Amino acid sequence: MAALWGGRFTEAADDRFKKFNDSLRFDYRLAKQDIIGSISWSRALEQVNVLSSQEQKSLESALNELAEEVAADPQKILQSDAEDIHSFVESKLIEKVGDLGKKLHTGRSRNDQVATDLKLWCKEQSAELCELIVRLQQALLDVAQREQSTVMPGYTHLQRAQPISFGHWCLAYVEMFDRDLSRMRDTTERLDRCPLGSGALAGTAYPIDRHALARDLGFKQATQNSLDAVSDRDHVVELLADASMSMMHLSRMAEDLIFYNSGEAGFIQLADNVTSGSSLMPQKKNPDSLELIRGKTGRVFGSLSGIMMTLKALPLAYNKDMQEDKEGLFDALDNWGDCLEMMAMVLDGLKTNKPRMLAAAQQGYANATELADYLVSKDIPFREAHHIVGEVVVSAISRQVALEDFTLEQLKEFSSVIESDVYQHLTIDACLAKREVLGGTSLTSVMSALEEQRIDVKKEPVAAEVVGSTTEGQVQNAMGTMQLRINAHKAELLNVRHAKLSDVDDITKIVNYWSDAGETLPRSRFDVLNSILDFSVAVSEDEIVGCASLYIYGTGLAEIRSVGINPEHQGAGQGRALIDHMLLRAQELELERVIVLTRVPDFFAKHGFTELEKELLPEKVIKDCEGCPKKEACDEIAMEFQIQ
Repeated sequence: MAALWGGRFTEAADDRFKKFNDSLRFDYRLAKQDIIGSISWSRALEQVNVLSSQEQKSLESALNELAEEVAADPQKILQSDAEDIHSFVESKLIEKVGDLGKKLHTGRSRNDQVATDLKLWCKEQSAELCELIVRLQQALLDVAQREQSTVMPGYTHLQRAQPISFGHWCLAYVEMFDRDLSRMRDTTERLDRCPLGSGALAGTAYPIDRHALARDLGFKQATQNSLDAVSDRDHVVELLADASMSMMHLSRMAEDLIFYNSGEAGFIQLADNVTSGSSLMPQKKNPDSLELIRGKTGRVFGSLSGIMMTLKALPLAYNKDMQEDKEGLFDALDNWGDCLEMMAMVLDGLKTNKPRMLAAAQQGYANATELADYLVSKDIPFREAHHIVGEVVVSAISRQVALEDFTLEQLKEFSSVIESDVYQHLTIDACLAKREVLGGTSLTSVMSALEEQRIDVKKEPVAAEVVGSTTEGQVQNAMGTMQLRINAHKAELLNVRHAKLSDVDDITKIVNYWSDAGETLPRSRFDVLNSILDFSVAVSEDEIVGCASLYIYGTGLAEIRSVGINPEHQGAGQGRALIDHMLLRAQELELERVIVLTRVPDFFAKHGFTELEKELLPEKVIKDCEGCPKKEACDEIAMEFQIQ
């Protein structure tokens, strides 16, 4: 196959150089993205009269045909002797439409082409990886629900420290993976800029509408500088950093489970379908799935280090070094996805040995801190109490007895303030029950944490009282609070609940229906997926009929967004129920106020919202308006609800 750049050269490239230089063996994975980008570029060329309408239709038809062929057998691409995926697509296009195919590259460079292809691929992979993270979180929540009262020892320095529940352990990793999701959202937000139209480095010579081109490809906006656009690989570094951080979490989780599964601990048993045996020792059942997760973590870390070293000190703009951006990225994200899936599979078949876990929690003087707290309650300073309990533990070790097995007379030898009520503080149940603080390991705290993750609308006491010196707005808000609790009772039959991963497509459909009508901002499936924990849905006869999201800015402020009802189900109260649910949710999260930007202020006024000047909205809210097509002629009214 002739090279795309052969005119400048009088001699053919050495076969050894061609093999060294060509990238088709790995960038064939960008075939779909290259075809999608080429279709959009053909439309852009039509807009500037480089292509006629008929020529564009012929090219788009041929490219769609090629896309179907590639999807049916991607490996067939590797049988070509093309230099890279761009030359492969172009050559196949020329085979289909003749010399017309040669016109498609007008005004375009492989530099902006590969940058666009890779960003499109990264966006697609990010969505799939976020979905896998959420699935793993759901698997952890399932185990946490089942094992919320299963007692086990917590460790520091790999020594038994204080008793916790296995459910509490699961929720720790839910938190970790939630941060992973947050990082992925941030990365995706930054990479959502289209480089196509930047040319080789200086921009294209044709008057392409790059903003329209970006929208056609599904990007939020176009890049602003052509030099940066073709040489930017920050998104590769960020995705590898996100993968590395998440793999670190997976590795820590794997190490915990390997230890819990060991004969020395014996806390859990792994299912046969995620373990293997020994070729020599028939009794062995090895946790290979977890050990491979732990091992592959280093491989992902290596990819991050590799791209950082590759990009270090590279001059602007494009350099061939950047061809090294793909193999490490592809390998790292493949392995990250595999590990997320495998860990969810491990959790699915995991069984706990409750008696063994409880026995371990009762050993190792895990209740020593409770004895110290008991002494503090008797007006002994904590440092002195700490010293006293240390002496008790030394004595207990020498006698080989537990703290609760000391007689009262023996305990009084260490402190005269100890009375018979001490024993009720030394039980495992007492140790756990005292940790009722937010984020604690008590059964109440764990159940509350689970509720935070999956809470449906529940009956609330119908009561509200306005006391003291209040403004008219505060009275209205308080009355709104009472009304939303009343409405919550009525809403219960409408089955408003937190959104699940399986609701993503239905939510996206509803949101985009109303965005097409000009009532709300558009949100991609990827955006909905990344924000699924913010959404709640209204369900009628197992059908998603409405949605809304509660976006938290921090410092006690949240915004209700993306409110939409299936037009076939309007007028049945789902909209009211969703707003009530969101406000109750805001109260449970101890938020201070909820805002909304709306064209139907009367609807929100019935819920206790009051109008405020847009200029009073926080800068973060105003910044979010940048992506709105109506930002220069906004007709929305700002309203707020103050939580009482």
